[in-house]
Amino acid sequence: MKKAVLHDLFVMEIQDLYDAEKQLMEALPMMEEAAGDQDLKAGFATHLEQTKEQAARLEQIAEELDFEVEGEGCEAMDGLVAEGEEMIELEATSEVHDLGLISAARRVENYEAAGYDVAMMLAKEMGHDKAADLLNQTKKEEEDTDKILKSAAEKIAKSIED
Repeated sequence: MKKAVLHDLFVMEIQDLYDAEKQLMEALPMMEEAAGDQDLKAGFATHLEQTKEQAARLEQIAEELDFEVEGEGCEAMDGLVAEGEEMIELEATSEVHDLGLISAARRVENYEAAGYDVAMMLAKEMGHDKAADLLNQTKKEEEDTDKILKSAAEKIAKSIED
């Protein structure tokens, strides 16, 4: 009984993460276009490619464990993307606008990292070691992206002060 309940929760988590990644694939090009800083633009473009790889890992997990990767939509990502869209529309200096984009992007990365951490824990608990490794790889990428975004924000904020 325990494994069946864990499996159901695991499937829900994977489906939620998959929808989140799909939504992010639509949002990142808009964020790239809206960014003023060239490094930030490049970072959003790079993260789009990484996001596609992350979605592919989720597809691989679902295929190997024999469940559908498509499921309910991720309501949390709906909200995070909406916040990102607000930042895209923000009327401010280029630097402040970019800081707003980074703020929205960091919220996304932290949300995703937490979701991948939970899914990884469930995979480990059920003995799905390969899935756990793939989820951990993505979790680390999300954490690394957050660090890069934090560094970019610090650089931009410092340029405002100078």
